[in-house]
Amino acid sequence: MKNVLFLIVMAVGFLSSCTTTAPITKSVAYKGMYDEKPVTILLMPPINRSTNVEAKEYFHSTLNIPIANAGFYVIPTFLSMEILKKESAYDAELFLNSPLTKFGEVFGADLAVFTIIHKWDKSGLAAKVYVQVEYIIKSIKTNEIVYTRTGDVTYDASVSTGVGGAWGALADIAASAINTAATKYVDVARACNAYTFKDLPAGKYSPTYGTDGELPAGKKFFKANLNSKYR
Repeated sequence: MKNVLFLIVMAVGFLSSCTTTAPITKSVAYKGMYDEKPVTILLMPPINRSTNVEAKEYFHSTLNIPIANAGFYVIPTFLSMEILKKESAYDAELFLNSPLTKFGEVFGADLAVFTIIHKWDKSGLAAKVYVQVEYIIKSIKTNEIVYTRTGDVTYDASVSTGVGGAWGALADIAASAINTAATKYVDVARACNAYTFKDLPAGKYSPTYGTDGELPAGKKFFKANLNSKYR
């Protein structure tokens, strides 16, 4: 009897190991974007819930690059910010769960990008910057979420002095601590944005427009270790 049970357990384990889950494709994960075929994107001012007051500006100033590189027309941030401030619409959190049709009328945009910075912490000794950020893209026409990702990002600001031994290790720690303190927030924000939007469906102005639907989509919740080389 024990032998029979053992064989059953082994068979179940073997079958389980042979079963693979197919990755979700972009056309399934971001169906709304493929159905709507958006062209123009509005970047809403980031919502900053972290303790770093400057994080909002640095995220906003670097959001346009990966989205434009994906083939979309991004309304210039200096223009959108000026209009949003004049219209008392600078606080994006007020519109996160509200109808967005007015933004379509004013800017002619198809989608609105909301960024929520949940955490931004620095560790000088560890030479790390820890960021948790959530990205939400909503259709201005339907108010539906067509793309969302949330990431726990560790940005490595460590440096090596090239000196060996114990003194070298201490020198590396000191240099890394100084480098972390001097790390430009814009570099951290740029790395987060570039990593997150690398799986954004191709826009109208991309040579791969309409042909990337079967590529695997990124995870909605992810962890990543990045550094200044990631742009």
